[in-house]
Amino acid sequence: MPDHQINPNKWIDLYSDYLFNYTISRVSDRDMAQDLVQDTFLAALKAMKNFKGEASERTWLISILKRKIIDHYRKINSNKGKAEVRMHYKDADGDGDWLEERVADPFDKTAEDALENSELGDAIHNCLSKLPKKQADVFKMKTILNYETETICNELNITASNLWVIIHRARTAMADCLKENWL
Repeated sequence: MPDHQINPNKWIDLYSDYLFNYTISRVSDRDMAQDLVQDTFLAALKAMKNFKGEASERTWLISILKRKIIDHYRKINSNKGKAEVRMHYKDADGDGDWLEERVADPFDKTAEDALENSELGDAIHNCLSKLPKKQADVFKMKTILNYETETICNELNITASNLWVIIHRARTAMADCLKENWL
């Protein structure tokens, strides 16, 4: 007997904010993020018979959404689709997912959590839009799309040391902006 059940009637209430914030941090386009979340729900409805109950609904929906995001980038540029789209950071304990640790758990949702998730997505999008274009491009490619340094350098015709200076400046600006506008 499966451990987890599926209930599509509750997906929008339980998961739409989480999926949207997960997506907006990876595509930085509100309309595209909304479309990808809708595509995810549609694909999940079509694939319900394949849900085995071995993972939670949320985990299953996120796995569908990741494929939708990767497919989105494959359509734009085949190199972008090869990387799993994540935003990582290094902390004292090792590797962590910066965004997911700051998004409220949808299973313990309150009106305040929903507002916080929406505000975080808006703040990330807003802060990315304030960066100079080259910084924003490098930040997205390295931090969000997880491109290799060599790939970024070749694509943007910059040196590795220049890339790290740009990344440092972008991360500092993002941290300052988020601290000022969200935290």
